[in-house]
Amino acid sequence: MTDLAPVRRALLSVSDKTGLVDLGRALAGRGVELISTGGSARALRDAGLAVRDVSEITDFPEMMDGRVKTLHPKVHGGLLALRDDEAHAAAMQEHGIGAIDLLVVNLYPFEDTVRSGADYDTCIENIDIGGPAMIRAAAKNHAFVNVVVDVADYQPLLEEMDANDGRTRRAFRQRLALTAYARTAAYDAAVSEWMAAALEEPAPRRRAVAGSLAQTLRYGENPHQRAAFYTDGSDRPGVATAVQHQGKELSYNNINDTDAAFELVSEFRPEDGPACAIIKHANPCGAARGDSLVEAYRRAFDCDRTSAFGGIVALNAVLDADTAREIAGIFTEVVIAPDAEAEAREVFAAKKNLRLLTTGALADPSDAAQMLRQVSGGFLMQDKDTGVLRPGDLKIVTRRTPSDREMADMLFAWKVAKHVKSNAIVYVRDGATVGVGAGQMSRVDSCRIAARKAEDMAGTLELPEVPTRGSAVASDAFFPFPDGLLTAAAAGASAVIQPGGSMRDDEVIAAADEAGLAMCFTGMRHFRH
Repeated sequence: MTDLAPVRRALLSVSDKTGLVDLGRALAGRGVELISTGGSARALRDAGLAVRDVSEITDFPEMMDGRVKTLHPKVHGGLLALRDDEAHAAAMQEHGIGAIDLLVVNLYPFEDTVRSGADYDTCIENIDIGGPAMIRAAAKNHAFVNVVVDVADYQPLLEEMDANDGRTRRAFRQRLALTAYARTAAYDAAVSEWMAAALEEPAPRRRAVAGSLAQTLRYGENPHQRAAFYTDGSDRPGVATAVQHQGKELSYNNINDTDAAFELVSEFRPEDGPACAIIKHANPCGAARGDSLVEAYRRAFDCDRTSAFGGIVALNAVLDADTAREIAGIFTEVVIAPDAEAEAREVFAAKKNLRLLTTGALADPSDAAQMLRQVSGGFLMQDKDTGVLRPGDLKIVTRRTPSDREMADMLFAWKVAKHVKSNAIVYVRDGATVGVGAGQMSRVDSCRIAARKAEDMAGTLELPEVPTRGSAVASDAFFPFPDGLLTAAAAGASAVIQPGGSMRDDEVIAAADEAGLAMCFTGMRHFRH
């Protein structure tokens, strides 16, 4: 089998016609015969290029509104025939099948149609049939055939032909085939996911996931791990759709942490005032509201100044110069916000390693989505945690009713706890976290760690009292025994919000009453593993 294969005849049939005329002109200039269909043929012909219609090749008209045009032996035979097989060559000769050496196809815009909110029948009509069939045929026969499914591969194709006297190398065709199969797989995955949603089928028998390479990463969580970043085509505001204005390339850990930061800060809507979240190793080390963005940042920073060093800062409003100057006061890996004023960008320009990302908007915490996590031999899928509480959803279980301030702090703490790794404990006072305990095997330990961090910051900031005094504390799951609650009470918490549901709820409630605490049950937990 020869390594080099000539390109003498090409079939071009594309939905996205970006670069089509330039490619057609370049191929024709290299002596390649052009075959095309429908709108692609018209575009090439309008540009003055000689093009043969597929219907002329097949001697069969396009029919059924274009549903049937390339599903024909003279097309698929031309793509699938083994050029060095005598029987294949004889069949081509007998049936008048000409070889097709290059297939250029991109598919009906099914994904865009779904994103537009089109109805069921419109989505069905935008499922491409002939395109994937041709792509798979050409990719299978990559020993002889080039298959191009991305506009980004037009120029590399021409360069490859120029470097090899109008031919392409086997290794080049293999790479094109890899991209082609990945595209048809992603296309079918998009169709099956849409159908599962349309049929309200939460757990279809088979599930496919797909992504497009956004970035090859230097390494993964550690330097000995290879890694890459893929996007799923969603237009949801976040790290995957953000614009990076400055700073070096994002790392694996940067992307993971920035996503965690932005998802948390998006819980706090702009109409409720400025808010800031600071993340370190995927956990919040500070979150706060403020009368201004810079105040929100300062209050979040004061929760745990030590951990904030080298962290990720997420903001729920447009970054201004005052906030930028404050953030630039310490080493920060990434800042992500809906937008940034020109003066704020100038402030950050002096920090060449700081990455600034803007998203255009906040994410919607109520967006329905599926979350995926890989395990050995498979993966887990679950709905995104969109649980939201309002004061009316809470059940007050203690003799003492929480004050308005305590209620506001409890709800704030509950939102933050949703984004803290379990076991999660969050102390909040006056709309700012003052202690966070994350990822401990014992809930009591999380209570102690969060309280100790508050004590440490009281010393650092020379506060007159530990900031957990008079705070509200949130627990992501129920207190199985009174010990965790009593640890929070000893730290000065005056109000508690937790799911309830323990076999010992009565003991926990009695302990809260004895300690003079106000406590609410949510009936909902926020485990995060």
